[in-house]
Amino acid sequence: MFLAWSLPPEVMVNVGDKAPDFTLKAHDKSEVTLSTFHGKKVILSFYPAAFTGVCKNQACTVNNQYNDLVSNNCEVIGISVDSPFANNAFREANGIEYPLLSDVHREVITAYGVTFENFAIDGYTVAQRSVFVIEEDGTIGYAWYAENPGIEPNYDELFAYMSS
Repeated sequence: MFLAWSLPPEVMVNVGDKAPDFTLKAHDKSEVTLSTFHGKKVILSFYPAAFTGVCKNQACTVNNQYNDLVSNNCEVIGISVDSPFANNAFREANGIEYPLLSDVHREVITAYGVTFENFAIDGYTVAQRSVFVIEEDGTIGYAWYAENPGIEPNYDELFAYMSS
């Protein structure tokens, strides 16, 4: 178990917690439900907004490891509050292979405790940049949360955890 950044337990889900289940629309308008991946590790990669520089780096860095992750019984899911159309355009523009899900109602980012308010515009709530690894049994094995949206995940740490 690994927790890279810790918030008060009432705010963010933590290592050892059961991961909140969800169903969201993907970039292709299909529905994706977290619990359907039971028996696999799942990287949940939350990002504030498509087509921003740091988000592009995050999505592409994880994507560069996608084939290795899948071959090791792991799935990757990106989540933002962007629409499926924006996520699809972002995915296509950057060659991202994994699904990008739309949490337009902010239910999942609230359940995981990763909301970031007033992002660029007063009243605009987005996903705080964060990464969780859901273990095969549905519990959270790794959690990383950015202090601000301009900070990227420690990719070496994340991929080392996935290799352990």
